[in-house]
Amino acid sequence: MPSDVTTPAETVSPQPAALNDAALDQLFRSARTQYAWTGAAVSDDELRAIFDLMKWGPTSANCSPARFLFLRTQSAKERLRPALSAGNLQKTMLAPVTVIVAYDPKFYDYLPRLFPHTEAKPWFTSNPELAEETAFRNGTLQGGYFMLAARALGFGLGPMSGFDTAKVDAEFLSDRGWKSNFLVNLGHGDPAAEKPRGPRFWFDETCLLL
Repeated sequence: MPSDVTTPAETVSPQPAALNDAALDQLFRSARTQYAWTGAAVSDDELRAIFDLMKWGPTSANCSPARFLFLRTQSAKERLRPALSAGNLQKTMLAPVTVIVAYDPKFYDYLPRLFPHTEAKPWFTSNPELAEETAFRNGTLQGGYFMLAARALGFGLGPMSGFDTAKVDAEFLSDRGWKSNFLVNLGHGDPAAEKPRGPRFWFDETCLLL
């Protein structure tokens, strides 16, 4: 297995410039949850490009517990169908790609490779509760990185939590010991199917400056 997790050479500016408004709009302000798709395909190389951008986001002790299954074929989608809620069925079956964002509860087996600075594996093998919490939290964090990476590369997304995790785990993940977290439909969204944007909180409603 090739090793591609080393930190890039330290050539990055110590104080990066802020992204311009066009980039911020694409990532956040103008980006919308997608419910329908143009039909344009998503290539395997494009999926690799999303991953190769996502993987640089930080995780605790570089533990990187997220795992991704890309359902690109009709047969793969049919295996997912029984686990989907009624409201998520049609849009998922029509999406170019559905991503199962999962996590590996035994992520710590890779720490000697990913975090060689110290012997970190015993932190988790001796504390199953900490291991599960770390896997789920950081796997979720990486799922967020994945969505931002996909938006940065021009794709639309429809994240979902309406599915039966036990069925997904049994059908796709149990042989590897992974667990499902959430689903993301991915492709090129149809703007005509976008719904009105929901309101958001104001800063002072949810933030404290201490």
